[in-house]
Amino acid sequence: MARQTANDFHPEALKKFDEYVHGDISRREFLSSVPKYALLGLTAEALLDALNPRFAQAQQVAGNDPRIKTSYLEYPSPQGNGKVRGYLAQPANAKGKLPVVLVIHENRGLNPHIEDIARRLALDNFIAFAPDALFTLGGYPGDEDKARELFQKLDKTKTQNDFLAAAQALKKLPGGNGKLGAVGFCYGGGIVNFLATRLPDLTAGVPFYGAQPPAEDVAKIKAALLIHYAGVDDRINAGWPAFEAALQKAGTNYEAHTYAGVQHGFNNDTTPRYDAGTAKLAWDRTVAFFNAYLRDS
Repeated sequence: MARQTANDFHPEALKKFDEYVHGDISRREFLSSVPKYALLGLTAEALLDALNPRFAQAQQVAGNDPRIKTSYLEYPSPQGNGKVRGYLAQPANAKGKLPVVLVIHENRGLNPHIEDIARRLALDNFIAFAPDALFTLGGYPGDEDKARELFQKLDKTKTQNDFLAAAQALKKLPGGNGKLGAVGFCYGGGIVNFLATRLPDLTAGVPFYGAQPPAEDVAKIKAALLIHYAGVDDRINAGWPAFEAALQKAGTNYEAHTYAGVQHGFNNDTTPRYDAGTAKLAWDRTVAFFNAYLRDS
């Protein structure tokens, strides 16, 4: 069966799906609003199923790949939820100290896709750590709808502090070279921007279609930023002009790309919103950016 892409769906159906996955409308509201946009006679339920992730089909690096080693680590988070747990992936036969990259998930917690992203970074010779914001509520539940429901129950400030705690712990990780990068997607992109305003020793940050920080906090950013946006993403892109003006005013070291014609979530290869060409370009730029800023001279 051929893989579906965004072109196989009515644009309005994709907009409603974006509203649904970000909590702006309920599942019932989504299902009631999309029948008129369901192409080829699909029911609303079938349309939703077609747009939902296919983790196994999209996996690029197996969890038991002999080139990497993986484990789960826990760190104290006294200002957050008490403890943060995440997935660590690193090269199996690392030579010398390596950069550490914090990988920050979307608004569903540490699902199989984000673990796969961490393994991809390990194959690119980084140490990658992906925390699970849902750990305090029992962890990623294995179901995207349940994960979104749990996410809405999180204390925003405590969760942000969990990511800060993880970042601080990673700088001391054995095998790390002391340089820290962060990459995040959607919710995680917003957390990358947040961390950049709070961590003066964050070296490099790569937010994918993430919410922008308050303009008054931008001057605190010391990290180099590589910012990725989707062209078809009015909700997130509305905040870019003010963010860009603040970055320019502060003299921040940043590079930004808006990829025309692609959907929010274009890098997530588990769903039809994925755009293979754009995702490869953005990911190649991300790896090159981390190599430039995080490697020892």
